[in-house]
Amino acid sequence: MSNKKPLNVEIRKINTTNIYRKFLQGGQMSKQELAKELQLCIPTVTKNVEELMNAGLIQPTGVKENTGGRNATAYSIVSDAKTAIGIEITNDHITIAVLDLLGNIILSERYRGMFSDTQDYYCELGRLVKEIIQKAGLQEQNILGVGIGLPVLVDSNRQKIVFNKIINLDSNVYDKFVQHIPYRIELFNDANAAAYTEIWKNPNLKNAFYLMLSNNIGGCFVLDNLVYEGDTQKGGEVGHMTLIPNGQKCYCGQSGCVETYLSATNLSNLTDGNLQRFFLELERGDKSFSMIWDKYLDYLALTVNSVHALLDCDIVLGGYVGGYLESYMDTLRERVEGLNSFGNGAEFLKTCNYKKAAIASGAALNFIAAFNESI
Repeated sequence: MSNKKPLNVEIRKINTTNIYRKFLQGGQMSKQELAKELQLCIPTVTKNVEELMNAGLIQPTGVKENTGGRNATAYSIVSDAKTAIGIEITNDHITIAVLDLLGNIILSERYRGMFSDTQDYYCELGRLVKEIIQKAGLQEQNILGVGIGLPVLVDSNRQKIVFNKIINLDSNVYDKFVQHIPYRIELFNDANAAAYTEIWKNPNLKNAFYLMLSNNIGGCFVLDNLVYEGDTQKGGEVGHMTLIPNGQKCYCGQSGCVETYLSATNLSNLTDGNLQRFFLELERGDKSFSMIWDKYLDYLALTVNSVHALLDCDIVLGGYVGGYLESYMDTLRERVEGLNSFGNGAEFLKTCNYKKAAIASGAALNFIAAFNESI
């Protein structure tokens, strides 16, 4: 017996998918606009719109003016019909973000506190998740899942840690999260999660490298609009390329890694852990901070040049430092161009779209994308 669906069922699914995606892309739309853009008849559009309304995914939101006759009803996505939660966990803070079906951040909170692999810590994390759900006014049955971004490498099933030297987690920490967070949970490498936000913001992004400039340095290669993790989920680990032979000692056991020269803590430690304050002092012209920043840009230019020489694609600068780089891009591009053997400029260098909560957002967006693709 054939397992193939009847052709009319397949066509109906395609029509529903295409109509739903038009709402995702186009904001308010009338049935007439949908019929014209998708080359469908009005009865077909009407049936699919009714199905999406019955599912609680779209709603009437006004009228579209029509100079040739009656105004048409406009519909749009019920953006909070489904939501997802993303969490970033580091050694010294937790960030939790709630996102809707359009990828908008409904609510984001950051909590300071040292990580500890204890029952009390996981219990408190569960409490914080519950608290933000209440603050955001979420319906628990509409939560698609909770993504957790960590400074570790995880397996392809997103449940087990396969490499970790930054934060004191055991490989089976997934079970500890599950005990205190009663939703579907997936674990993500922090850089991969952050890179996914760029894919979300730019669906036409083809090939790019996301360089995460946070307390630890990570990277992710976006290949044909997909995160490429490598054969053993260790791809993109630019933080452990050797930048300065026999240089500063890295936590990984090697010396001279990019990590030791570009970590955001090299800057924030000068202002009691407050990175924003570092950049405020820099803008005020503090000479000592200017000298440190100048050297940081040199190291960043060297790193960028090496990555670009290898991959020849756009490089997106993200992470904590990436959120402050916009004002310094001309200077950075000049330095990168000076190192470029081919001398063809540095316009490939971009700043990130998500300036804050990128890791938490990316971990949540994976659930949002999966749901939207299922319609």
